[in-house]
Amino acid sequence: MAALIGHAVDFQDYLPSMKQTLGPEGFLVELCNGFRLLMDADKGLITFESLKRNILVLGLEDIRDDELVSMLIEGDLDGDGAINQMEFCILMLRLSPGLMDESKQ
Repeated sequence: MAALIGHAVDFQDYLPSMKQTLGPEGFLVELCNGFRLLMDADKGLITFESLKRNILVLGLEDIRDDELVSMLIEGDLDGDGAINQMEFCILMLRLSPGLMDESKQ
């Protein structure tokens, strides 16, 4: 993600192995669990504030506010300034090279 430029991130794509282990339905359940972990409980959306509160969970304690905004923009398909559950799932799939390769096949 563009927001992570300048940060040393050791990215390992675990999503394909999760999908294989859990099956398609179990995998979707886990994506939804990830969304709920990051969302603002009152709004039912991932907002700037909920991301800011959860940066430790993400392992991004040094991330700047403008980078969080970039993360939101990357996933916000409807332009409302937040990420809903469907947008989150789409974003996670787009960010997984292994799943994207699998879908192309």
